[in-house]
Amino acid sequence: MIANARTPQQALAALLEQYQPERILQVGQSRPPALDAYLAGHPHSQVDHIDGTFSDATVVQQRYDLALIVDCLEHLPKRRGRELLGGIRNLHASRLAVLVDLEASDWQTTEFFSLGLQIADRFQRDAQTLTLFTYDLLDYKQIPDWLNAKFWANPQMFGKYWW
Repeated sequence: MIANARTPQQALAALLEQYQPERILQVGQSRPPALDAYLAGHPHSQVDHIDGTFSDATVVQQRYDLALIVDCLEHLPKRRGRELLGGIRNLHASRLAVLVDLEASDWQTTEFFSLGLQIADRFQRDAQTLTLFTYDLLDYKQIPDWLNAKFWANPQMFGKYWW
């Protein structure tokens, strides 16, 4: 994938406008300017912030429309980063956007793929390359073509009985 002419903030702003989340979990050292711009136009949206740990008990019990992970994985050990992404994906948000400098974080793209994330964009500035990974529970996996009545042992019984 070739680096995009857009900036990372423009890509994050486009994601926020596409999904229009009301509850956002922002994970990282600093708040991205795209999130501030989105909140200015959508004052009904609520943002909770964590720095990479779930030390706030109220955040642990919440479910979010979107989790933005920016300026975070570069500061965590890889194992802690995997646990963080997996925990957020499984328990706290059905959509994730992760902006990461792979060189600074020592992550490989395959590690994001193993968590179900996809590359949405790449951004090049001087010697730094940022990669935007996204995850959406609704479309992370395609339905296999064999999963239908045509390939069922008794097609007339497909979907009628559960055992």
